[in-house]
Parts: sequence; C-alpha cells; structure tokens
Amino acid sequence: MANLKAIRIRITSVKSTRQITSAMKMVSAAKLRKAQDKIVRLRPYAKKLHEILVGLSQSLSDSNVENIYARQSAPEKILVVVITSNRGLCGAFNSNVIKEARRVITDKYYEQYKKGNLKILPIGKKGYDYFRKLNMSMLPERNELLNNLTYDNVSLAAENIMNMFTSKEYDRIELVYNQFKNAAVQNLTNEMFLPVSAETDQTVKATPVDYIYEPGKEEIVTELIPKSLKIHFYQAILDSFVAEHGARMTAMHKATDNATTMIRELTLQYNKARQSTITNQILEVVSGAEALKG
Repeated sequence: MANLKAIRIRITSVKSTRQITSAMKMVSAAKLRKAQDKIVRLRPYAKKLHEILVGLSQSLSDSNVENIYARQSAPEKILVVVITSNRGLCGAFNSNVIKEARRVITDKYYEQYKKGNLKILPIGKKGYDYFRKLNMSMLPERNELLNNLTYDNVSLAAENIMNMFTSKEYDRIELVYNQFKNAAVQNLTNEMFLPVSAETDQTVKATPVDYIYEPGKEEIVTELIPKSLKIHFYQAILDSFVAEHGARMTAMHKATDNATTMIRELTLQYNKARQSTITNQILEVVSGAEALKG
C-alpha cells in the first residue's frame, strides 16, 4: 500500500506540473504573436536603412566628410553587449548566447581580455548573473530594457553606447544575441555594432548604391546614421525578446508532452501494482479458507 500511495502522490505532482507548463506555454504563445508582429514590421525598414547607412559610409570614405561612427583603429578596447533574458525556463536560449559570448572573448579578443581592456554590457538578468559569478569586468546592467521594451527606452541606451565609441572609450562594440527565425529556431548572432563598416557586414549588397543626398552628407551623418544605429540596436533586442518567447513556448510544449507521457506511465505502473496487491489479497483469503477447512 505504501508503494501505491507514493505513486498516487507522484501522479498528482506531475499533473500539477503539467498544468503550470501548459499555462506558461499559452502565455508565451500569446506574447510571441504580439512581439512577432513588431519584428516582422521592423525588419524591412531596418534592413533598407542599414543598407543606406553602409552605402553612405563607403561614399564618405572618398569625401572630406568625417563619419565618426566609422572610425577605424586598432581594437585595443572592446565592449561586448550580451543580450539574454530576465527569466529562465526557455531551454538553451540563454546558455547558447553565453557560450557564444565566451567564445568571442577567448578566441577573438583574448589579448584584450588579459590586459583588462574588454568589458561586457549585460542586457538580461541571466547573462548578468553568469558573468558576475566569473568576476568579469562589466558595465552596469540594463535589464530593465526587457521589462519595458520600447524604441524610446532602447534608443537612450543605444545613444549612450554610441557616445562611448565616439569619445574613444571603446574601439569596437559587438552584439551577441539570439535572432528570431521561428518559434522553434533561433539563430545565434554575433555582429559588429560599431564601427560601421561594409567590409565586416555580410547582410548588405556588395555594390554600393549611388544615392543623391539632400540636404547634404553632413546633415545625413548627424541625423540618419545615429537613427540607423539606434534602430539596429532596437532590432537586436527585439529579436532576442521574440526569440525568448518562442524558445519558452517550445520548451513548455515539450515539458507538457513529457508530463503527459510520465502520467500515462505512472498510471500504468499504479494499475499493475494495484492489480498485484488485489491478487495477493485474494490469495491470502483463499489460503485462509483452505486452512480452516483442514
């Protein structure tokens, strides 16, 4: 009977867990649909604006107009922006980003890291907690951006990062995050944020387009390029945000399926144990009756 009671308790526990994972799956699915609409509408605009930005950077290299966001120098001081999530229960979403960030640090910027010239800007509590345990050199975290993800909030953070580059506090700024593809797939992405360079950007056309700029390239540098960079930064965080909900929905779907399978197996195990107990009890009664006859 003790074994039957333990199985009943476990079945009740797994059913309770299944209710939680099923509810989390539905919540993530609702949030995913809402956030996915935003990233789908933003991507064409951000892509075209980024193409113009890179084309402008190429044309400025042959003119007397200085593009402060394309400043090329020896990569002595590095900033790696690591975008994770504030919450867990989303499979390997956060661990994949953290692994990629560590790979970038050890394989690409190991010398700068050893000299203490590499810092991490964590966006997301999970990344912040991980690198804090390693005593990595970090800037103040910006986890609050994910709690109220709007362009206005992100643009202020992007402007702060851009000022760090233009003031020569950092020579390179890179982004590491998960790019949303669909609910089940996230593309791990490591890309250069600053400096702006067509040579390091594989997402734009190789042949620059000869635009006619009005009112002039000087005004474009001060207006369009900063706006494009802010939108690029916003797109990266929004991509990660959407990918997080997709990963969580998939993880909770798998957890719900696993709980259903476990309940089925435990129920079968319970019925077999109960049948065995009843059979033993019948045998005891029959044996007692036979003993009384004797």
